[in-house]
Amino acid sequence: MNVLGIDIGGSGIKGAIVNTETGELLSERHRFPTPKPSTPRAIAETISMLSSHFSYTGIIGCGFPALIKNGFIKTAANIHQSWIEVDAARLFKEATSQNVFILNDADAAGLAEVQFGAGKGKMGTIILITVGTGIGTALFTQGKLLPNTELGHIKMYGKSAEKYCSDLVREKKDLSWMDWGKRFNEYLNYIEFLFSPELFIIGGGVSKKFDLYSQFLHCEAEIVPASLRNQAGIIGAARFAAISQD
Repeated sequence: MNVLGIDIGGSGIKGAIVNTETGELLSERHRFPTPKPSTPRAIAETISMLSSHFSYTGIIGCGFPALIKNGFIKTAANIHQSWIEVDAARLFKEATSQNVFILNDADAAGLAEVQFGAGKGKMGTIILITVGTGIGTALFTQGKLLPNTELGHIKMYGKSAEKYCSDLVREKKDLSWMDWGKRFNEYLNYIEFLFSPELFIIGGGVSKKFDLYSQFLHCEAEIVPASLRNQAGIIGAARFAAISQD
């Protein structure tokens, strides 16, 4: 099945047509800047532009940076506050005239990595952690997703973990990869204590620099970088739409 997958990020809204059986991109990835402010109407208009760019008709999958329940936005940690309690699935359907299936952006990336990437063929408990401006997580057991885990917001030293060891924190504090890696390892050890995963997949911007800090990560679980890079959110969103329609 060929589906338009869309990944909504803080700086860009990206999309491509995806073969949801293989995870292959069937078109060039296209990107529009995320509007400022990123209000519901502004994002919906950009989604419509992206759909029109591909002259697309059919179901759409969309990864969104928030906790999602039945298409409604429930949190707004890194997006405009006006999104809370918005029926995004309905809003995007009205904007594109297509059925739109929405999930958390980290869950979308995790779905892609587990089905087609670094977690393919692996069972047990797998946790994908996307590290960028914040920290997103996706948790899978025996290949099944537990949605909206938001483990980047667990408390460490009296504040959210993403305020301690996100990539934004590394940049703001001008931390070396060694110093940041040791901080991030504390976070991994905490998550491992809580969930005992067999595999950590590290995604987001820091996955490209994995070799610079991997020697400072020490867990019982295997730790690997994500393999689908910036395509994961698009692929996972498309796959989610295909599964949800079925």
